Amino acid sequence: MRHQPAPVRLGAIPDILPGHEFLNRPDVKNAGLHRDLYKGISSLKGHPAEAIVLSGGYEDDMDLGSCILYTGEGGNQDGRQVADQQLSGGNLALSVSFAQQTPVRVIRKVQEGSLSFYQYAGLYYVTQFSQEVGKSGHRIWRFRLEQLSTPADAAPETPTVQEPEPTYTAAPRRLRLAQQIIRDTTVMHAVKQLYDFRCQVCRARLAVPGGAYAEAAHIRPLGGAHHGPDKISNLLCLCPNHHATFDRGAWAIQDDWRLVGEPGRLTVAPTHQPHPAHLLYHRRRIYQPATLFT
Repeated sequence: MRHQPAPVRLGAIPDILPGHEFLNRPDVKNAGLHRDLYKGISSLKGHPAEAIVLSGGYEDDMDLGSCILYTGEGGNQDGRQVADQQLSGGNLALSVSFAQQTPVRVIRKVQEGSLSFYQYAGLYYVTQFSQEVGKSGHRIWRFRLEQLSTPADAAPETPTVQEPEPTYTAAPRRLRLAQQIIRDTTVMHAVKQLYDFRCQVCRARLAVPGGAYAEAAHIRPLGGAHHGPDKISNLLCLCPNHHATFDRGAWAIQDDWRLVGEPGRLTVAPTHQPHPAHLLYHRRRIYQPATLFT
């Protein structure tokens, strides 16, 4: 009888929290964190990636803790890249993780002198990926993964589109070597899904391997002195060009969705209501009328 692969398991595994240690790869597999004993990427064809293992086997990897630059699979021999990588297998699965914004479990190999073990690091999201030329001159697929910060490493709840306003608090912050704003990637993905990854200004939908690309733009910025809320009422779905120009104050939005400094009107879904207080804040504090530059 042909062996059937285990079903896809995305997200957290019950009773296994970040910091949990395992003696070897079989123990990692038996715990349900990763389906393979040797490959770095755990996936089934046609599905997002379930997990990755960071073991130091690729020369282009960069592990910064809460942010990882992860080299895709293929073309590697004894830690050195000897051939170009393809967007297939686990690499394609990680691109689907980016397109669908599904969490990826990260397991690290820890070396302490002559001893080694594996440690579960928690859930991460693929926030970028691209094809690049690696250190050895071959083309690689590189994936940027950022850590998801939720209590007890639980999968985040799906955000509701409508919420009470105007009461809100500033986005939470975590102290590391520097202060870093914790962005709610679940809410950001929700606004992009709501518009099918189409820009609310120009309606462009950028096709990329594994899906489409759009950016979630905060109306009232999170950082600096602005302290905007990380809520869907403070978010827009924009293409990269309109995101950059909006953040730099080249255009703004009236309460009736007419654009200022840009022709046309904002496309707004019935279940998405950008809050007027955030629009007003952007017009007063961020928007810079063209007359200032003439």
